[in-house]
Amino acid sequence: MADEHAQRDDGTPGAARLSLLDRVLRVFADVRAGEGVTAALLSFGLFLLLASYYVIKPIRDSLITGLPKGAEYKSWMGAAIAIALLGAVPAYAKFASSVPRNKLLLWVTAFFVSNLVGFYLLGVLPFTGSGVGQLLYVLGFFLWVGVFNMMVIAQYWAFANDIYTEEQGKRLFPLIGIGASIGSAVGSMVLDTSIKQLKKSAEQEGRSGTAVIAPLLLLAAVILAASAVIALWVHSRESRGGRAKPEEAKQDAPKEAESKEGAFRLVLSHRYLLLIALFSLVFTLVNTNSEFVKDVLVKAYAAELGGGDEAKTATIRTELFNQFYLWVNLLGAFLQSFVVSRIVKFFGLRRAFFMLPFIALLDATTIALLPVWGIVRFGKIAENATDYSLNNTLRNMLWLPTTRRMKYVAKQAVDTFFVRAGDVGSAALVFLFSDRLKLGVRAFAITNIALIGVWLVLARLIVVENDRMTKQGAIKQKTVT
Repeated sequence: MADEHAQRDDGTPGAARLSLLDRVLRVFADVRAGEGVTAALLSFGLFLLLASYYVIKPIRDSLITGLPKGAEYKSWMGAAIAIALLGAVPAYAKFASSVPRNKLLLWVTAFFVSNLVGFYLLGVLPFTGSGVGQLLYVLGFFLWVGVFNMMVIAQYWAFANDIYTEEQGKRLFPLIGIGASIGSAVGSMVLDTSIKQLKKSAEQEGRSGTAVIAPLLLLAAVILAASAVIALWVHSRESRGGRAKPEEAKQDAPKEAESKEGAFRLVLSHRYLLLIALFSLVFTLVNTNSEFVKDVLVKAYAAELGGGDEAKTATIRTELFNQFYLWVNLLGAFLQSFVVSRIVKFFGLRRAFFMLPFIALLDATTIALLPVWGIVRFGKIAENATDYSLNNTLRNMLWLPTTRRMKYVAKQAVDTFFVRAGDVGSAALVFLFSDRLKLGVRAFAITNIALIGVWLVLARLIVVENDRMTKQGAIKQKTVT
């Protein structure tokens, strides 16, 4: 390591030799001399973070769907989460403005770890096993997960943005994103194995309700804490190794004029940030509409294949969903590992940013013309896999030219509140189109076609602004008039 550091710090990175790790990682991305260790650590930290979340997410879904009227509660909680974020985001922004990044990472993660321990302790109490106690516990946990998962993932990517220059980020973010793809799958497998053992133990001991799955929250807490340890290791390594970005020292305790702005005001007062926020809202609206259509088509296709047998239909429906997510995860992992870095390298952000909306447009058009799951599933698999791999990487690259405060504070507002606002907008459309007007999936597909037009316009404006900022080398505040 000492030799590697010396090679990186001598001012002639081009003369440095690639380490064995650097060479191995070059299979996945354009890793240069001395960059392998930090990139691998960041990818591993993201792996742990997503593994933790995918232990928690199925627990959340299982708890709320087990309630009477669970589906209704689930749709209503989207609005509740958006309201909660109106308070959580400003609180995070205030804290982020007062501490350096290592303390921000430590204390925010410690807060969420302590929350998981608290939910475990509540979950083993008899009061939360049934009745009103169970309802309050499940809704509270669902609300908490909706805030937690968006905030910690946004913070981790903000940290990665803070570590790298724009040029490095464009090369290395595809590699870091591999950790997320693998972590999601591993977290699901860990949960599947653990919950079988817990159910067997619970049956022997006569336990039921939340007490059965509560111990899994401790497992998630340990994995989440480990992700913070990795992030702090990266912070220490980069700070000690003298590889901090030139502007880092000046921005560690923000003194710039924008440090006085709240998270939402910061987003609304800068053209580039506002464009990203609007894009996130519209993109999420399209995506959530598409997910609703997917669920409707799968249900109808399973009913057709089941021939009126409810048990057979339920089994077919489960198999269809499992097959869909399997192919999405496999294709997404392949794209993230071997394709995304090459697309970014050869096409750049300017062209790559338009790939997903065109796939989504083709998918929506197919649904509008022939809404049959046996046909549209191929387009939906391609759309979701591209979203989870290429689009997720590109969305995080958008923040590379921004200031540190924008990375940590504005990104929280965009990746939490504005994304969740898109979910709320989709829920409103479901209520209007499906519940009130009794329209079919074609109405959602046609709506998505129109929304994708808006998405393409916003994407064009974003890449133009991104190019301008990249050429200037530093972001300029641009107040919206």
